[in-house]
Amino acid sequence: MEGDAMTLPTVFISYSHEDEVWKKLLHPQLGVLEQQDRITIWDDRQIDPGGKWFNEIKQVMDRAAVTVCLISADYLSSDFCTKEEIPYLLERREKDGMILIPVLLRPCLWKAVPWLKNIQMLPRDGKSVSRDFKDDPDVVFDKVAETIFEIIDNPGYKPPEPTPLWSPPGKIDIRRLPMTGEELFGRQKQLEMLDQAWELDHTHIVSFVAWGGVGKSTLVNKWLERMEADNYRGASRVFAWSFYSQGTSEKVTSADLFISEALDWFGDSDPSAGSPWDKGARLAELIRKNKTLLVLDGLEPLQSHYDYERGKIKDPALATVISELARQNPGLCVVTTREAVADLRPFQETVYQEDLELISAEAGRALLRVSGVQGTDLKLERTVRDFGNHALAVSLLGVYLHEIPGHDISNASGIPELDIPVKAGRHPRRMIAAFERRFGEGPEVEVLRMLGLFDRPADAGAIAAIAAAPAIPNLTEHIQVLSEANWLRLINRLREKRLIASGSRHQPDILDAHPLVREHFSEQLRDEYPEAWQEGNNRLYEHLKQTAEEYPDTIEEMIPLYSAVAHGCQAGRHQDAMDELYWHRIQRGDELFNLHKLGAFGADLVAIFGFFDSLWDKPVAGLTEADKSYVLNVAGFDLRALGRLKDAVQPMKAGLEADIALEGWKNAAIAAGNLSELYLTIGDIALALEYANKSVDLADKSGDAFQRMSKRTTLADALHQAGNQSEAESLFHEAEEMQKDRQPEYPFLYSLWGFRYCNLMLSRGEYQEVLSRAETALQIVLNGSKTLLDIALNNLSLGRAHLLQALQEGSQDFAQAAEHLNQAVDGLRQAGQQDDLPRGLLARAELYRAQSDFERAQHDLDEAMTIAERGEMGLHQADCHLEYARMYLAMGRNDDARKRLDTAREMVEKTGYHRRDKDIVEIDEQI
Repeated sequence: MEGDAMTLPTVFISYSHEDEVWKKLLHPQLGVLEQQDRITIWDDRQIDPGGKWFNEIKQVMDRAAVTVCLISADYLSSDFCTKEEIPYLLERREKDGMILIPVLLRPCLWKAVPWLKNIQMLPRDGKSVSRDFKDDPDVVFDKVAETIFEIIDNPGYKPPEPTPLWSPPGKIDIRRLPMTGEELFGRQKQLEMLDQAWELDHTHIVSFVAWGGVGKSTLVNKWLERMEADNYRGASRVFAWSFYSQGTSEKVTSADLFISEALDWFGDSDPSAGSPWDKGARLAELIRKNKTLLVLDGLEPLQSHYDYERGKIKDPALATVISELARQNPGLCVVTTREAVADLRPFQETVYQEDLELISAEAGRALLRVSGVQGTDLKLERTVRDFGNHALAVSLLGVYLHEIPGHDISNASGIPELDIPVKAGRHPRRMIAAFERRFGEGPEVEVLRMLGLFDRPADAGAIAAIAAAPAIPNLTEHIQVLSEANWLRLINRLREKRLIASGSRHQPDILDAHPLVREHFSEQLRDEYPEAWQEGNNRLYEHLKQTAEEYPDTIEEMIPLYSAVAHGCQAGRHQDAMDELYWHRIQRGDELFNLHKLGAFGADLVAIFGFFDSLWDKPVAGLTEADKSYVLNVAGFDLRALGRLKDAVQPMKAGLEADIALEGWKNAAIAAGNLSELYLTIGDIALALEYANKSVDLADKSGDAFQRMSKRTTLADALHQAGNQSEAESLFHEAEEMQKDRQPEYPFLYSLWGFRYCNLMLSRGEYQEVLSRAETALQIVLNGSKTLLDIALNNLSLGRAHLLQALQEGSQDFAQAAEHLNQAVDGLRQAGQQDDLPRGLLARAELYRAQSDFERAQHDLDEAMTIAERGEMGLHQADCHLEYARMYLAMGRNDDARKRLDTAREMVEKTGYHRRDKDIVEIDEQI
């Protein structure tokens, strides 16, 4: 067989120059095949001196049919061999079937190198050439030549696959992860750390933190490729999700869809049931049932950017999942984000958070070399530093310079810098702007501007709606005249330049781009071409309004309507979006479907985000005054339901002021009462009393009989917590007289207002009166509204009363107390009222303590404290510390009891929670 050297199979020898002598001994054996015109042998001694050596190696690696790696300690410790040659050769082996033959020259710790574990080494059985064949190395090198001959003589030859060490997972879903670049440089340390974290039990969560474009998602995708090659190394299930969102500033994004989809995927019987916290706890438990690999990509949209809580997860369901997995997780959760996750800081023993350093100058130099950029190592590395060592910037720079004749690195200095903060993406956006100037006003820039209208991937229907006639100046003028073939060429061109993401075989009609690309052109449209920005959003609003389901039944089906509201607001059509979509189709009027039926509080915040000029206190001018007041109160309601109590204060206050300005005294009374309850839960009793008094005045001004009655119980409850029992009781009596006049058939307080009165009675030991009232009230609600919260609160009153009765009478009969308290806790979970759930858990913990079941008592106490701390519920935290003190005292742990009591005493003084003064004295005497 004869052939041209360029058509013969190339055998590439990868080695360390320290092993030159061994390479020379291999050459004659391979030379037999070369003499017979069967192969071409290539190693780096064939490179001409000069600056193009890397490209020559790259070209040979591209065409190599076989690579022989001469393994030694020098080879495995060489940065160039292991960080530049080997990753590319392994990729070619996986994608193109190139044969890789490692030859162990000298003994070394090769077993610590992951890629060598699953490739057959020569000589076999862990032997090495220098130690076991030093007198006759031809034995080994002849075997190398024979192996290569078998390959080239039989085109169908495939190297034997190693026996899989693991069975494939039972279930895999990673389709939502973003597509990323193929090259990964300078991340070997992180890949090895992930391998170690998966193998070791003590690491439950790994979180990579870095700015956009550094390569977090690429790193995770590359590791998943390695895991997939090993059948995911014993994982029972693999599930991945991306919270990919636009921009570097805070955006309102919900985890509701993730929670719903994940609960369903992991086998929850009813993903819509329960509060966000309950859903999160159930999901964490389902994940922990087996060894699961969970990947959460791009967490930053769900984290707070405020200094006082920077990095805290805002979504309570997701926060619960993360915290629970940090506590216990037989598998591994991998997170990528731009902000360190504050919720993970208490779990330093089980969580590994790493701020990914920007790509090293050496790795950046390699990335430029792969792109074909010419220049000395020194010049390449200096340029990498000039571009902030930013992986995305360097990647785009490589593509940009490759299009300049000569591809010389010196051309980088001519690219203008941008006067924007580094954290806003100065270096990558410098390159985005450079491409924009190169394109000029043409179809490429118009495509990128269109993507700037989206905070998500764009589907073909949405793109078509924007591009429809008539053309939008500065947005679709050049695109409209393109044929379908030219459109596809345009998209491929932008993909080659890495400005938009590679195509997805699962969603071929989807266009996506890096958030920094979208943000760059979004800002440009808003600031420089506001008419194009408005009309583009207007077309998307009309498109989604017409194509979305009229009345969706699920969160996923509701997403197009949420997006439509956002685009309508960005188009300046706030009132239309409020009337036609949010009020009519999302909330369905007073039914409040999105909240009461879907429980989508996080998604509701997404929907109303566009109605605000600033979060969450200034609605846009384009709404009626009544709707401004409405969105303020809805925002406060959503935030409170999500456990973000302090965030809820601002919109509630603004809503109250708006109601007063409109002279809507009834709504103002409700708003003031809600603020009093909010401050009471937070632990600011002085402000709770202030707003409770205001709510009574406003209710009296409204003349509404129900509000006049209910707001007196609000004030009475605040007085009770402040320790003013006599004033509280007087107000409860006054409210009950009003109740008799309003509803003679129900002559006593019931529902929430009756629960508050029963709470005061129990503090005085009047359990018989509470048993009578609460039982009657329970029957009223069971035969009437069947409101979950009312049922739960009545069971809580009954459970506490039966417990007090058993303790005071010394009967030790806790059966009825247990029955009602279990129903109370379950009911409070189902109702989703997080500010009330700790009450049920604390009461049941007291029951368990009375039964000396300290393990269960501890569990309920821990959960109550977690909810209270997460929601910043000051009074519940004080109550938890008091119950911890009582429990430790019962267990004989007096020192621990003293610490808890001291903390509780401090909190009582700070908050003005003087209802508990008597409890503190009582526990202090027992210690």
